Amino acid sequence: MTKKWKEEEVEKLVKLMDKHPVIGIINMHKMPAPQLQEIRKELEGKAKIIMSKKSLMKRALEKSEKKDIKEMEKHMKGQPALMFTEMNPFELFKFLKENKTSAPAKTGDIAPDDVMIKRGNTGIQAGPAIGQLSDAGLISKVEDGKIHVVKDTVVVKEGEEINSKVSNVLNMLGIEPMEIGLDLSAVYENETIFDKKVLNIDEEEFMGRVNKCIISAINLSLNASYLTEMTAPMAIQKAFREAKSLALEAGIYTKSVMDEILAKAEKEAMTLKEIITEV
Repeated sequence: MTKKWKEEEVEKLVKLMDKHPVIGIINMHKMPAPQLQEIRKELEGKAKIIMSKKSLMKRALEKSEKKDIKEMEKHMKGQPALMFTEMNPFELFKFLKENKTSAPAKTGDIAPDDVMIKRGNTGIQAGPAIGQLSDAGLISKVEDGKIHVVKDTVVVKEGEEINSKVSNVLNMLGIEPMEIGLDLSAVYENETIFDKKVLNIDEEEFMGRVNKCIISAINLSLNASYLTEMTAPMAIQKAFREAKSLALEAGIYTKSVMDEILAKAEKEAMTLKEIITEV
Protein backbone atom coordinates (compact mmCIF):
# COMPACT_ATOMS: atom_id res chain seq x y z
CA MET A 1 0.00 0.00 0.00
CA THR A 2 1.71 3.20 -1.17
CA LYS A 3 2.10 6.30 0.96
CA LYS A 4 0.20 8.34 -1.65
CA TRP A 5 -2.79 5.99 -1.47
CA LYS A 6 -2.86 6.32 2.32
CA GLU A 7 -2.76 10.13 2.11
CA GLU A 8 -5.59 10.17 -0.43
CA GLU A 9 -7.65 7.82 1.75
CA VAL A 10 -7.17 10.02 4.81
CA GLU A 11 -8.13 13.15 2.86
CA LYS A 12 -11.26 11.44 1.55
CA LEU A 13 -12.30 10.52 5.10
CA VAL A 14 -11.58 14.04 6.40
CA LYS A 15 -13.74 15.60 3.68
CA LEU A 16 -16.61 13.26 4.55
CA MET A 17 -16.25 14.11 8.26
CA ASP A 18 -16.28 17.84 7.63
CA LYS A 19 -19.22 17.54 5.20
CA HIS A 20 -21.59 15.48 7.38
CA PRO A 21 -23.07 16.73 10.67
CA VAL A 22 -23.28 13.23 12.17
CA ILE A 23 -20.39 10.75 12.22
CA GLY A 24 -20.70 7.28 13.73
CA ILE A 25 -18.27 4.55 14.69
CA ILE A 26 -19.61 1.07 13.99
CA ASN A 27 -18.21 -2.35 14.83
CA MET A 28 -18.31 -4.74 11.86
CA HIS A 29 -16.98 -7.74 13.83
CA LYS A 30 -18.40 -11.00 12.42
CA MET A 31 -20.88 -9.11 10.27
CA PRO A 32 -22.12 -11.47 7.51
CA ALA A 33 -21.71 -10.00 4.02
CA PRO A 34 -25.33 -10.68 2.90
CA GLN A 35 -26.77 -8.83 5.87
CA LEU A 36 -24.32 -5.96 5.41
CA GLN A 37 -25.45 -5.57 1.80
CA GLU A 38 -29.08 -5.57 2.91
CA ILE A 39 -28.46 -2.84 5.48
CA ARG A 40 -26.54 -0.79 2.92
CA LYS A 41 -29.60 -0.91 0.67
CA GLU A 42 -31.85 0.20 3.53
CA LEU A 43 -29.50 3.09 4.32
CA GLU A 44 -29.11 4.22 0.71
CA GLY A 45 -29.63 7.97 0.54
CA LYS A 46 -29.63 8.20 4.35
CA ALA A 47 -26.16 7.12 5.46
CA LYS A 48 -22.83 6.04 4.02
CA ILE A 49 -20.60 3.31 5.48
CA ILE A 50 -16.86 3.52 4.82
CA MET A 51 -14.49 0.70 5.81
CA SER A 52 -10.79 1.46 5.97
CA LYS A 53 -7.66 0.64 7.95
CA LYS A 54 -7.99 1.58 11.62
CA SER A 55 -4.78 3.63 11.52
CA LEU A 56 -6.06 5.71 8.58
CA MET A 57 -9.41 6.35 10.26
CA LYS A 58 -7.61 7.51 13.41
CA ARG A 59 -5.41 9.83 11.36
CA ALA A 60 -8.51 11.28 9.67
CA LEU A 61 -10.11 11.94 13.07
CA GLU A 62 -6.98 13.80 14.11
CA LYS A 63 -6.95 15.93 10.93
CA SER A 64 -10.67 16.82 10.94
CA GLU A 65 -11.55 20.39 11.88
CA LYS A 66 -14.51 19.25 13.99
CA LYS A 67 -13.91 20.06 17.64
CA ASP A 68 -13.14 17.08 19.92
CA ILE A 69 -13.96 14.53 17.22
CA LYS A 70 -10.56 12.93 17.90
CA GLU A 71 -12.10 11.48 21.09
CA MET A 72 -14.06 9.10 18.86
CA GLU A 73 -10.89 6.99 18.68
CA LYS A 74 -11.75 5.57 22.11
CA HIS A 75 -14.84 3.90 20.65
CA MET A 76 -13.03 2.01 17.87
CA LYS A 77 -13.53 -1.63 18.81
CA GLY A 78 -13.38 -4.93 16.98
CA GLN A 79 -13.48 -4.23 13.27
CA PRO A 80 -14.41 -0.52 13.12
CA ALA A 81 -15.86 1.43 10.23
CA LEU A 82 -17.13 4.99 9.83
CA MET A 83 -20.69 6.03 9.13
CA PHE A 84 -21.60 9.45 7.70
CA THR A 85 -25.17 10.75 7.81
CA GLU A 86 -27.56 13.59 8.52
CA MET A 87 -29.89 11.33 10.54
CA ASN A 88 -30.58 12.11 14.18
CA PRO A 89 -28.18 9.95 16.30
CA PHE A 90 -31.05 8.37 18.24
CA GLU A 91 -32.99 7.67 15.06
CA LEU A 92 -29.86 6.09 13.54
CA PHE A 93 -29.26 3.89 16.59
CA LYS A 94 -32.90 2.77 16.61
CA PHE A 95 -32.76 1.85 12.92
CA LEU A 96 -29.60 -0.24 13.32
CA LYS A 97 -30.93 -1.88 16.47
CA GLU A 98 -34.18 -2.89 14.75
CA ASN A 99 -32.17 -4.46 11.93
CA LYS A 100 -30.26 -6.80 14.24
CA THR A 101 -31.06 -10.48 14.68
CA SER A 102 -30.24 -12.69 17.66
CA ALA A 103 -27.79 -15.59 17.37
CA PRO A 104 -26.38 -18.34 19.60
CA ALA A 105 -23.12 -17.73 21.44
CA LYS A 106 -19.94 -19.45 20.33
CA THR A 107 -16.80 -19.96 22.36
CA GLY A 108 -14.62 -16.88 21.97
CA ASP A 109 -17.48 -14.48 21.19
CA ILE A 110 -17.50 -11.14 23.00
CA ALA A 111 -20.68 -10.47 24.96
CA PRO A 112 -22.46 -7.35 23.60
CA ASP A 113 -24.21 -6.88 26.96
CA ASP A 114 -24.35 -8.53 30.37
CA VAL A 115 -25.75 -12.04 29.86
CA MET A 116 -28.08 -13.06 32.69
CA ILE A 117 -29.71 -16.41 33.31
CA LYS A 118 -32.84 -15.86 35.39
CA ARG A 119 -34.03 -18.01 38.24
CA GLY A 120 -36.70 -20.61 37.60
CA ASN A 121 -37.42 -23.89 35.87
CA THR A 122 -34.99 -24.68 33.04
CA GLY A 123 -37.22 -27.46 31.72
CA ILE A 124 -34.21 -29.80 31.73
CA GLN A 125 -34.45 -33.23 33.32
CA ALA A 126 -32.29 -33.84 36.40
CA GLY A 127 -28.95 -35.36 35.44
CA PRO A 128 -25.46 -34.41 34.20
CA ALA A 129 -26.73 -30.95 33.17
CA ILE A 130 -26.57 -29.89 36.84
CA GLY A 131 -22.78 -30.15 36.67
CA GLN A 132 -22.66 -28.10 33.48
CA LEU A 133 -24.77 -25.35 35.06
CA SER A 134 -22.49 -25.35 38.09
CA ASP A 135 -19.40 -25.04 35.86
CA ALA A 136 -20.96 -21.90 34.35
CA GLY A 137 -21.40 -20.37 37.82
CA LEU A 138 -25.07 -21.21 38.36
CA ILE A 139 -26.62 -22.51 41.56
CA SER A 140 -29.38 -25.00 40.82
CA LYS A 141 -31.67 -27.52 42.48
CA VAL A 142 -34.06 -30.26 41.43
CA GLU A 143 -37.82 -29.87 41.79
CA ASP A 144 -40.36 -32.34 40.36
CA GLY A 145 -37.61 -33.99 38.37
CA LYS A 146 -36.57 -30.75 36.60
CA ILE A 147 -33.54 -28.53 37.18
CA HIS A 148 -34.32 -25.08 38.59
CA VAL A 149 -31.89 -22.13 38.70
CA VAL A 150 -31.97 -20.75 42.25
CA LYS A 151 -31.22 -17.07 41.56
CA ASP A 152 -30.65 -14.60 38.72
CA THR A 153 -27.00 -14.83 37.70
CA VAL A 154 -24.86 -12.85 35.26
CA VAL A 155 -22.72 -15.55 33.63
CA VAL A 156 -20.68 -13.16 31.47
CA LYS A 157 -20.36 -9.38 31.57
CA GLU A 158 -20.47 -6.94 28.67
CA GLY A 159 -17.20 -6.93 26.76
CA GLU A 160 -15.98 -10.22 28.22
CA GLU A 161 -15.15 -13.31 26.17
CA ILE A 162 -17.66 -16.15 26.36
CA ASN A 163 -15.90 -19.38 27.36
CA SER A 164 -16.88 -22.89 26.33
CA LYS A 165 -18.63 -23.70 29.62
CA VAL A 166 -20.89 -20.65 29.38
CA SER A 167 -21.60 -21.06 25.66
CA ASN A 168 -22.59 -24.70 26.21
CA VAL A 169 -25.06 -23.74 28.95
CA LEU A 170 -26.52 -20.85 26.94
CA ASN A 171 -27.09 -23.11 23.94
CA MET A 172 -28.55 -25.81 26.19
CA LEU A 173 -31.04 -23.28 27.60
CA GLY A 174 -31.84 -21.84 24.17
CA ILE A 175 -30.51 -18.38 25.07
CA GLU A 176 -29.18 -16.37 22.09
CA PRO A 177 -27.25 -13.40 23.51
CA MET A 178 -25.36 -12.48 20.36
CA GLU A 179 -26.59 -9.93 17.84
CA ILE A 180 -25.89 -9.99 14.14
CA GLY A 181 -25.95 -6.50 12.70
CA LEU A 182 -24.12 -3.19 12.74
CA ASP A 183 -23.05 -2.30 16.27
CA LEU A 184 -23.08 1.49 16.64
CA SER A 185 -20.43 2.24 19.28
CA ALA A 186 -20.70 6.03 19.34
CA VAL A 187 -21.95 9.04 17.38
CA TYR A 188 -20.53 12.56 17.05
CA GLU A 189 -22.87 15.54 16.56
CA ASN A 190 -22.44 19.24 17.37
CA GLU A 191 -19.20 18.74 19.34
CA THR A 192 -20.85 16.06 21.47
CA ILE A 193 -20.12 12.33 21.50
CA PHE A 194 -22.99 9.98 22.37
CA ASP A 195 -21.99 6.44 23.27
CA LYS A 196 -24.28 3.44 22.73
CA LYS A 197 -25.55 3.42 26.34
CA VAL A 198 -26.87 6.97 25.93
CA LEU A 199 -28.38 6.24 22.53
CA ASN A 200 -30.10 3.04 23.63
CA ILE A 201 -33.23 4.52 25.22
CA ASP A 202 -36.69 3.18 25.93
CA GLU A 203 -38.90 5.63 24.01
CA GLU A 204 -42.01 5.02 26.12
CA GLU A 205 -40.10 5.45 29.36
CA PHE A 206 -38.36 8.55 28.00
CA MET A 207 -41.62 10.20 26.92
CA GLY A 208 -43.15 9.32 30.30
CA ARG A 209 -40.31 11.11 32.06
CA VAL A 210 -40.61 14.11 29.74
CA ASN A 211 -44.35 14.39 30.42
CA LYS A 212 -43.74 14.09 34.16
CA CYS A 213 -41.16 16.89 33.98
CA ILE A 214 -43.57 19.11 32.03
CA ILE A 215 -46.35 18.58 34.58
CA SER A 216 -43.95 19.27 37.47
CA ALA A 217 -42.68 22.43 35.79
CA ILE A 218 -46.23 23.68 35.18
CA ASN A 219 -47.21 23.03 38.81
CA LEU A 220 -44.10 24.82 40.06
CA SER A 221 -44.77 27.78 37.78
CA LEU A 222 -48.39 28.08 38.95
CA ASN A 223 -47.68 27.58 42.66
CA ALA A 224 -44.80 30.06 42.59
CA SER A 225 -46.82 32.58 40.51
CA TYR A 226 -43.97 32.58 37.99
CA LEU A 227 -45.81 33.10 34.72
CA THR A 228 -44.54 31.87 31.37
CA GLU A 229 -46.06 31.85 27.90
CA MET A 230 -47.38 28.34 28.56
CA THR A 231 -48.66 28.83 32.11
CA ALA A 232 -50.05 32.39 31.89
CA PRO A 233 -53.45 31.25 30.43
CA MET A 234 -53.68 28.53 33.13
CA ALA A 235 -52.86 31.06 35.86
CA ILE A 236 -55.54 33.45 34.56
CA GLN A 237 -58.10 30.63 34.50
CA LYS A 238 -57.13 29.60 38.03
CA ALA A 239 -57.38 33.20 39.28
CA PHE A 240 -60.79 33.58 37.61
CA ARG A 241 -62.10 30.40 39.22
CA GLU A 242 -60.85 31.45 42.66
CA ALA A 243 -62.27 34.99 42.28
CA LYS A 244 -65.62 33.60 41.15
CA SER A 245 -65.69 31.17 44.10
CA LEU A 246 -64.91 34.01 46.51
CA ALA A 247 -67.67 36.19 44.98
CA LEU A 248 -70.20 33.38 45.37
CA GLU A 249 -69.23 32.65 48.97
CA ALA A 250 -69.23 36.34 49.96
CA GLY A 251 -72.34 37.23 47.96
CA ILE A 252 -70.56 39.85 45.91
CA TYR A 253 -72.71 40.84 42.97
CA THR A 254 -70.79 40.84 39.73
CA LYS A 255 -71.91 40.15 36.19
CA SER A 256 -70.01 36.82 36.04
CA VAL A 257 -71.71 35.36 39.13
CA MET A 258 -75.17 36.98 39.16
CA ASP A 259 -76.87 34.04 37.46
CA GLU A 260 -75.35 31.58 39.93
CA ILE A 261 -76.22 33.78 42.95
CA LEU A 262 -79.82 34.04 41.77
CA ALA A 263 -79.97 30.30 41.15
CA LYS A 264 -78.55 29.68 44.64
CA ALA A 265 -81.08 32.09 46.20
CA GLU A 266 -83.95 30.43 44.34
CA LYS A 267 -82.85 27.01 45.50
CA GLU A 268 -82.63 28.17 49.12
CA ALA A 269 -86.06 29.81 48.82
CA MET A 270 -87.59 26.59 47.49
CA THR A 271 -86.04 24.62 50.34
CA LEU A 272 -87.39 27.12 52.87
CA LYS A 273 -90.83 26.96 51.28
CA GLU A 274 -90.88 23.15 51.59
CA ILE A 275 -89.94 23.36 55.28
CA ILE A 276 -92.69 25.92 56.00
CA THR A 277 -95.28 23.86 54.11
CA GLU A 278 -94.40 20.74 56.13
CA VAL A 279 -94.80 22.70 59.37
